Amino acid sequence: MITEGGGLPPAVTVAGGNRHDVTQLLPLIESIPPVQGRRGRPRRRPDELYADRAHDSDKHRDLVRAKGIDPQFARKGTAPRRR
Repeated sequence: MITEGGGLPPAVTVAGGNRHDVTQLLPLIESIPPVQGRRGRPRRRPDELYADRAHDSDKHRDLVRAKGIDPQFARKGTAPRRR
């Protein structure tokens, strides 16, 4: 599931229970519908993408960057921030 800033999910995919989440990263980004409301060409992709530590790899960061999206993935081996 991918959500926008307010928490609404514009795109959802379902995979088998034994598949890793990162296999659905690019298909999920591609399934985001155009955002309506402003004049001109509708936006197809977000400016930034936040993800958990499961998606932290240079390969996936590069694939997301190639789509024109700034990846903000949590790094493995770092302590989570206190809330």
